[in-house]
Amino acid sequence: MRLPASFLMEHGVKRLASIELRRTYSICQVFALFLLGAMTIPADEVVAQSLTDALESLIAADSYPEKQAVAEVISSIDDPRALSALEALLEGRLYTTRGDQSLVIAESVGRGYQIRDFLTDEDLGRVGRRDVARISVNNSLRGVLRQLLATSGLEHDDPRQRRSAVIEIGQSEDLSMIEVLQARRDRESNAAVLRAIDVAEATLKLDSDDTEERLASIVAVSGIVNGYIRTKLTRLSVNENIDPITRQAALDALENIEDKVANYEIVKTVFFGLSLGSILVLAAIGLSVTFGIMGVINMAHGELIMLGAYTTYVVQQVFPNLIDYSLFIALPLAFAVSGLMGVFIERTIIRLLYGRPLETLLATFGVSLILQQSVRSIFTPLNRAVSTPSWMSGSLEIVSGLEITLNRLFILGFSIFVFVILLFVLRRTRFGLQMRAVTQNRQMAKAMGIRTNRVDTLTFGLGAGIAGVAGVALSQLTNVGPNLGQAYIVDSFLVVVFGGVGNIWGTLVSGLTLGVANKLIEPAVGAIMAKIFVLVFIIIFIQRRPRGLFPQKGRAAEA
Repeated sequence: MRLPASFLMEHGVKRLASIELRRTYSICQVFALFLLGAMTIPADEVVAQSLTDALESLIAADSYPEKQAVAEVISSIDDPRALSALEALLEGRLYTTRGDQSLVIAESVGRGYQIRDFLTDEDLGRVGRRDVARISVNNSLRGVLRQLLATSGLEHDDPRQRRSAVIEIGQSEDLSMIEVLQARRDRESNAAVLRAIDVAEATLKLDSDDTEERLASIVAVSGIVNGYIRTKLTRLSVNENIDPITRQAALDALENIEDKVANYEIVKTVFFGLSLGSILVLAAIGLSVTFGIMGVINMAHGELIMLGAYTTYVVQQVFPNLIDYSLFIALPLAFAVSGLMGVFIERTIIRLLYGRPLETLLATFGVSLILQQSVRSIFTPLNRAVSTPSWMSGSLEIVSGLEITLNRLFILGFSIFVFVILLFVLRRTRFGLQMRAVTQNRQMAKAMGIRTNRVDTLTFGLGAGIAGVAGVALSQLTNVGPNLGQAYIVDSFLVVVFGGVGNIWGTLVSGLTLGVANKLIEPAVGAIMAKIFVLVFIIIFIQRRPRGLFPQKGRAAEA
């Protein structure tokens, strides 16, 4: 194999030996070319030409050792495309065209490939499978490529990228990488990366032939919840070729890890319970206003939630380039859409039925059917997917082995935020004072000059608007469809009744309590039976305490 002169100019005599070049140039000639190129060619052009020459050498390589040597050269070139080439080679996406041997990235499409030029990223269209040839790799070369990519990642500016590279090195099973990690430790300042280096070094030393070193590594990783480490310890614990002390130490470390895993599972279950409870709180807190305070059995509450979810979908369709900001746009719009619909329902239907709860139940049930069919006519019966903003995607790692999803964490915080805002409106604003006055003694409030009809309308609109806000949150957890609200209407009534009718503190406590209880029971009996057990519990509880956890006091309770 022979490299172009400009490639030799860049990498010198040391690269000649590593990739088994023909020694057709003397050392003096190589350095002369290098110095001449450095003086006459800009540095960026030298780097770009070096990458081009290295890729040509990769194409021309006839054996895996030659490819490995060229890959090592490519990894040393200070060009972002160099690492992209190694990644594409590792993933099997690096091809050459049959005609002019151009290097391309190929993606399988039907019976052919969609290709683009590797260096220029120019789209070259679709070709048949026989028009390109993949640059093949074997397991040995794949291991080398992974190590080269990981080593390159150690120099990344982003600490998260450096940490990922350290973790990958720790799973490489290459003891020679310990020296690389130790060298990186001397230059590293980020605490998370330093911890990852310690774990990676201990993980690599699990394969050491030195018994004392291996025992020390087992002790070092015994408290770390990591799938790869658990696999390594399991293999050590059943390996008959090592001493019994090491096997027992591996078993002890595994037991320690399993105990932590069990504890983490409890934490995850409680978190999922709280997240489910926060969803119930969001769905029920608006109902707590309309049902608990006004005494209206609003069976269309679920459809008001649905309208909020569809508002989010429409916002993302109108502003497809603002997905990360779509929720901030959708929240006030959803509150307005559902709130105005609530005002319309109160003005046209509910106002005629105050004091007749069964009639309000039947009337609002009819409204719910009308809203469902209207949505089916406009958006079709198919579910609609709402995109999750990037800042809500992924998970947050608390400790190794314990992660919580960001979307549920944000929804938990958002439900608390909505609760605090509602509590402030009810307790610290003039409208909240008037609303409480009207619900406790309508005639006295009217005699004091309060416009009770206006307060009724605004109260119902507030509860409906909060339902719309709940729909925005729910759109991040499930598909949006005409039947979205039906899944939460019964649970919302259960939360309100269990917490105490008209008490929003009771709604918060009961929602979170029922959510956690449901998730704690679910692993033992299944999702459906867990709901049944919770329902039976509420029935028994209501028989004992008909007014719920936090019963109202005063005239409102006596009315």
